[in-house]
Amino acid sequence: MSTFLITSAKLISPGHTFHGQQVDILIKDGVIADIADKLAISEKNVQTVDASGAVVSVGFFDLNTNIGEPGYETKENVYTGTAAAAAGGFTGIAVHPNTNPSIQSRSEVSLLVNAAKGNLVDVHPIGAISKKREGNELAELYDMKINGALAFCDGNRSVQQAGLMGRALLYSKGFNGLVISFAQDDSIAGGNQMNEGVMSTYLGMKGIPNLAESLMVSRDLYLAEYNDAPIHFTTISTAESVELIKKAKAKGIKVTCDVAAHNLLFTDDDVVGFDSNYKVSPPLRTKKDVKALLKGLKEGVIDAIVSQHTPQEIEFKAVEFQIAKNGITGLQTVLPILLKAGLSEEEIVDKLVVGSRKVVGLDLPTIEKGAKANLVVFDTKEKWIFDEKSNKSKGKNNPLFGSELTGKVKLVVNNNQLILNN
Repeated sequence: MSTFLITSAKLISPGHTFHGQQVDILIKDGVIADIADKLAISEKNVQTVDASGAVVSVGFFDLNTNIGEPGYETKENVYTGTAAAAAGGFTGIAVHPNTNPSIQSRSEVSLLVNAAKGNLVDVHPIGAISKKREGNELAELYDMKINGALAFCDGNRSVQQAGLMGRALLYSKGFNGLVISFAQDDSIAGGNQMNEGVMSTYLGMKGIPNLAESLMVSRDLYLAEYNDAPIHFTTISTAESVELIKKAKAKGIKVTCDVAAHNLLFTDDDVVGFDSNYKVSPPLRTKKDVKALLKGLKEGVIDAIVSQHTPQEIEFKAVEFQIAKNGITGLQTVLPILLKAGLSEEEIVDKLVVGSRKVVGLDLPTIEKGAKANLVVFDTKEKWIFDEKSNKSKGKNNPLFGSELTGKVKLVVNNNQLILNN
């Protein structure tokens, strides 16, 4: 990478000397060579990137990405998945085990780690809790951990057996592993299609009640407390879950949680047109739930925001809502969605940069002279079109596809590589 000078960017980095101020950042060979309110550069062959009106921060980190590899490369592979991540401002992603075979042993973990070597985006595999994600037998947790697994989760499947979940928590605690829970009681969810409420009744579709999530959150909180083990809940979606986790934190239980960006903006009212791009798991909830989630973010109950990037082939989405697959290709639309949901620049950085790394114990990169450059520059007011030309994912299953969006990622830097998004 050649020498780059980022000029006049507003730095958002809590605790930094220049936090909230305009700075110039000089990057040489992937390292921050200098940072100041104004830099006078006499060197030749320096590419200048004017970031006036834009924000610079440490690159975003996503705790919930699905890329398909291995086994579902027709949905997404490491190359296209990381391209979409970089376009969305992410310099690191945690990849969930919704693959075939599942990421359930050192072999799959090593495959992903090796496939992502030399990439601008750091890829961290999440190993499965149970073999084949079937919820019957523990997978090789420790073996995966020492080979690069960041944490453990059964992806888009919830562990239904309380005994297995308890053993996973107790066992992983012994080697500082983290268990991630996708909370859904399948006996109550019943394989239904959308949120249970006024809209599901109006549309004549069987709904998934909030209870399906909050009951499982409650169970796993009891298990975490009993085993004195940390637990993380991914993609919570209900007001009840926020309240349960808030009380658990106040009680001293080692719990963290995240929410998918789309659950902060869209509601079950958006399903009225039967657009399968609004079909996600957990389902889009009510305005009351969205309000509670946003409040939970501001109060610090919710630690991070995720993309829950889940690309699907067109044949799984261009069908009736009832038989369509779940998922949104979220990596490139997280920033515009959060801005539309009313989050400030500081809140976005807190939940996409700081909180997401803190959950899994990753060191927060620094923006200091001599540090490795891991940066994103984004403009909260610039508009762009999310279409065939700008889309980097193999999937197009996003309700915002073809729309003009506000909030654009201008530049990402990591691993001695830089991508400009003109």
